[in-house]
Amino acid sequence: MSTKRELSLLRNVAANTPIHSITKFTTLDYPHHLACILWFAKCNMACSYCYNPHIVKEEGILSLQEVLDFLQSRQGRLEGVVLSGGECTLYPHLLDFCETIKSLGYKIKLDTNGSNPEALEKLLTCKAIDYVALDYKSPWKGYKTLTHYAHTKRIEHSIESLLKSETPFEVRTTWHSDLLSVEDINTIIKDLHVKGYQNTYYLQHYLHVNETLGETKKEQSKVDLSKLSKLLPIELRNF
Repeated sequence: MSTKRELSLLRNVAANTPIHSITKFTTLDYPHHLACILWFAKCNMACSYCYNPHIVKEEGILSLQEVLDFLQSRQGRLEGVVLSGGECTLYPHLLDFCETIKSLGYKIKLDTNGSNPEALEKLLTCKAIDYVALDYKSPWKGYKTLTHYAHTKRIEHSIESLLKSETPFEVRTTWHSDLLSVEDINTIIKDLHVKGYQNTYYLQHYLHVNETLGETKKEQSKVDLSKLSKLLPIELRNF
């Protein structure tokens, strides 16, 4: 280890293992950057279609020492680090961890469900992150049904904080057409437009896999993309 902050962080949380696993290389998850992904264990939502049930259910495996050693070994080869999960903002030492990663010369992208606006605001204020992807999963009235999480005002708070910040960010929704209708997607688009969001809105098509957090069947409903609202620029992923 090479910096005082790294040593302090490891000393304070030496026994902590918040990270489940590492994807060592990605060209897709951080726009315009070669990156790795740190997968944080645990989540405070339970979306049935979640692709990462093992990460959500299981405990973290990797110590901070192991993760930082890996990042040091990739200096000069990788440009960015994606913090994903699970929900990484549940980790209480995330700000210190981000500042340690930044001290190694990396840019940081944060993937979040927006449920911890206090943690997000700290990261934004301290300029500890460089890009944010926030998942807006459903119209507010249906959030609890889809995610088993009811505190939607906290997610709205996170969106408002991002809109006020200078940190680049995107909002995205995973679209399973049997769970969300075109009208649901247009409700999300209208809400973002009213809030002042002007960036690209990303629609990620649900791709059926064998193992999800709940029993998620293949889509039966067809998506009519022509009915999508034109209030925001939209980019389709995996359609």
